[in-house]
Amino acid sequence: MAATQQTGPGSIPEMIKKKRDGARLEEAEIRSFVQGLTEGTVQEAQIGAMLMAIRLQGMDLGETETLTRALAESGQHLQWPEAWGGLLVDKHSTGGVGDKVSLVLAPALAACGCKVPMISGRGLGHTGGTLDKLEAIPGFSVVQSPEQIQELLEHVGCCIVGQSQELVPADGILYAIRDVTATVDSLPLITASILSKKAVERLSTLVVDVKFGEAAIFPNQERARELAQALVGVGARLGIRVAAALTTMDSPLGHCVGHGLEVEEALQCLEGGGPTDLRDLITQLGGSLLWLNGQAATLTQGVAQLGAMLDNGSALGRFQAMLEAQGVASDLAQALCSGSPAQRQGLLPTAPFKEELRAASEGTVQMIQALPLAQVLHELGAGRNRAGEPLHHDVGLELLVSIGQRLSAGTPWIRVHHKGPSLSPRHHQKLQEALKLSDGAPFMPDPCLRELILPPSMKG
Repeated sequence: MAATQQTGPGSIPEMIKKKRDGARLEEAEIRSFVQGLTEGTVQEAQIGAMLMAIRLQGMDLGETETLTRALAESGQHLQWPEAWGGLLVDKHSTGGVGDKVSLVLAPALAACGCKVPMISGRGLGHTGGTLDKLEAIPGFSVVQSPEQIQELLEHVGCCIVGQSQELVPADGILYAIRDVTATVDSLPLITASILSKKAVERLSTLVVDVKFGEAAIFPNQERARELAQALVGVGARLGIRVAAALTTMDSPLGHCVGHGLEVEEALQCLEGGGPTDLRDLITQLGGSLLWLNGQAATLTQGVAQLGAMLDNGSALGRFQAMLEAQGVASDLAQALCSGSPAQRQGLLPTAPFKEELRAASEGTVQMIQALPLAQVLHELGAGRNRAGEPLHHDVGLELLVSIGQRLSAGTPWIRVHHKGPSLSPRHHQKLQEALKLSDGAPFMPDPCLRELILPPSMKG
């Protein structure tokens, strides 16, 4: 008899009622619910009701740990050689605008001697997905079997792949239903979703970039800190050293937004250049990982070590090797990694129309709002409204000015790459309103990393 017909203690309706009324779920109940997910014996309406009950009533660390373990055990675990025991690290981001950090950080960490089995996601809504960015490179394959992942780590040191049916299938079911039931921002559900995927990677150390601000899941630093503390606490229970970086997501990260353009900007960073805010965040996150994992004596040394891999070409070499190992033709990978910016543009998708907008008045750039920029790009074809929709990898924008810079009226501040023939008046208005000017003097913007929450073992 299906679980939907049960009415006694331990049945799905009973569990939903229990959590709805604010009671704590036992380990056996949580495991039974997850087992029902994988076996298909729980109705979709019941899954939605349970997710909403968890969203409204929350879960304590013990419940969240049990849910995380049960999700992780719903599929197979990745197996690694014993010699890799202390070298497995990864980074996860809660999603931002212009966030191409993973493209640079994975190969840079590999150049430092780490093994980085990065299981990434696709964009949905206004945030861009790491896999979508990489698929702007002709031939790049995000679909890799567990055996292929091990081979990539053996020969390259890193890979960036999608979540497969073999890995954490129960989380895939919950993830899809969370998106349509307004339960995406539940702290225990986010924690279990992130850490279940990392548990199957058998990591020793993880850093999570928790975004807050206008274009993030969490509007303020206090709410982001709650998630960060849950991730660090549950990670410790799972035997994973987890640090959480709280970073702002009001303005875009770097100067480019859009899949092909972000690949170009990542390549600039891999060559030791690129925007200051992007390099700073990459080296801080990477340095934190190296320090927490015992591969650098201090955070400062970790940051310097990671930066050196960007400056000496080692990270770029690993990126080229990863491209080739994941399906990109070797001549294309080489041209992308050693060609000039002009040569690169011919190798990546290029939009037929480019349009510049000019500052309407004089002033100092106080903020460039990320959310309206991302929403316009989404409407122009850079995003998707539902899973599986095709994307335009050539649609994007370049910021031509920086936060804190003084502008004259009429200065071009943004270049939009689109399918044409021209932007609509509504898009023009929305973009122009995203540029926030003040009468103040020019200034140096604060770094986007505001706080680093460390695992218990690193405190005191």
